[in-house]
Amino acid sequence: MDTKKPENIDEYIGAFPNDVQEILEKVRMTIQKAAPEAKEKISYSMPAFEQNGIVVYFAAFKNHLGLYALPSGHEEFKDQLSQYKSGKGSVQFPLKDKMPYDLITKIVKFRVKENLEKAKKK
Repeated sequence: MDTKKPENIDEYIGAFPNDVQEILEKVRMTIQKAAPEAKEKISYSMPAFEQNGIVVYFAAFKNHLGLYALPSGHEEFKDQLSQYKSGKGSVQFPLKDKMPYDLITKIVKFRVKENLEKAKKK
C-alpha cells in the first residue's frame, strides 16, 4: 500500500479498491448533501468536513467504514447506532452490509447545527 499521506479526499479515495471507492464516494456525496457549506479537508490522514469546526471524519478500513462524528453525534443517535460496533467518538459500518446513508445524513445535519450553535455562543 502507498504510504504517502493523501493531500485531498480524491487521493484518499483513489488509494482503495474500486468497490470501496464507490462506497467512499457515496459517503462523501451524502455528507456534502447534508452539509453543503462544509469544506473538505484531510485531517489525521482521514477525509474530514469542516464548518465552524470539524463536522465529521470518515475512513475506510479492511472490513468497515469508520465514521467519526465526535462524541456528541454518536451520543445523539446511540439508539440507531446500537447495532454497530462503536467507540466513544466512532462507529464502524461493515463494508459488506448496506451503508446507512440516511443515518449518516441525520448525524451530519445534527453536527452542522451543533457547530453553528457553538459558533454563535463564542
